[in-house]
Amino acid sequence: MSGNPIDESSPRYAGWRVVPACFLVALFCWGFALYGHGVYLTELNRLHGWPTAWISGAITLFYLLTAALVVFVSDVIARFGPRRVMLAGACCLGSAVALLAFIDALWQLYLVYLLMAVGAASMHVGAISSVIGLWFNRQRGLALSLALNGASSGGILVTPVLVLAIAHYGFSNAIIGAAVAMAAVLLPAIALWIGRPAVAATQPGAAPVTAAWTRRSALRSLSFWSVAAPFAMALTSQVGFLVHQIAILEPAVGRAQAGFSVAALAAAAIAGRFGLGAFAARLDMRRFTAWSLASQAAALAAMAWTTNPTALMAACVAFGFSAGNLITLPSLVVQREFEAASFGMLVGLSWAITQFTYAFGPGILGVMRDLTGGYTAPLALCIALDLGAAALILLRPRQR
Repeated sequence: MSGNPIDESSPRYAGWRVVPACFLVALFCWGFALYGHGVYLTELNRLHGWPTAWISGAITLFYLLTAALVVFVSDVIARFGPRRVMLAGACCLGSAVALLAFIDALWQLYLVYLLMAVGAASMHVGAISSVIGLWFNRQRGLALSLALNGASSGGILVTPVLVLAIAHYGFSNAIIGAAVAMAAVLLPAIALWIGRPAVAATQPGAAPVTAAWTRRSALRSLSFWSVAAPFAMALTSQVGFLVHQIAILEPAVGRAQAGFSVAALAAAAIAGRFGLGAFAARLDMRRFTAWSLASQAAALAAMAWTTNPTALMAACVAFGFSAGNLITLPSLVVQREFEAASFGMLVGLSWAITQFTYAFGPGILGVMRDLTGGYTAPLALCIALDLGAAALILLRPRQR
């Protein structure tokens, strides 16, 4: 194949149009299919009187089904193209959000969450990584960091606006308006900016590579598990803490400050992602991950042993600097250590394992809290998971 090498650093490179579209995909996906669950749970319980345990069961089902579907998202993108897959995903997610305004039976909630899982899987980090991977090689770290900042922005922008809208207009009107806004913003962005490049991003002069990995060979490989297992442990700790963050901090700082700590953590996550994007090409990803997890363990230890409001807020910010990067780092480690043709499949498989694992994190921490009467034991479990993951990620099995 002849022609000039792709200059991914050029502002004119067409791949940079994909990044803001993926940012919006992440913003709406995380805003409505992650941070939004707490809002739905509270409002559905208030409106219909459904038991919290049954609503939470629907949320757990959503996470597990999403994990199962993410395994195959790279195959679907390869067959149908990123634009069609993400348009279909956005339609499913938006429809599921809108249907929450009309359901009046608990079984209907479970069906809505099944539809939401299909949408979320099509817009998940595995899907975004696959799309970015089509366009970027050398600048993949920066492009992923910028795109996945939409995930943290979903917590800062979508959830507060949704809560305010519900307070002013009621749940049904607010949730329908949110779905309409999603369609008005997201569908044109995907249709105009997301596509498949004529020539995939590869190293200049590289020959086409046939995928050497299958899902079966990956699941039997220590090399793959040396990536998947540590991040599954780390995200179980992180998601568990994030769900319980307000409950952990409220006794010491009050509800208003506890709510502010969520925004402070999300802002720190955005800053951390920008830092990783700027220096990704120079970093040893495994060592950087280990240091990130050690910093999270230290922040959690501070929260477990102090009630000083200033120290608690500082610990949340310290935790946040690495929180966003833990979503980006699995893709970057896979990029460094595995051949390019298997990138999308391996990232999707790793994220499926991670999401299946962290789906149980909030519940386990809740059970421990109820059994012990406080959050010291749950935080100790999170610290142990982080330190164990930090040790495992430093293991480097010989690549085949």
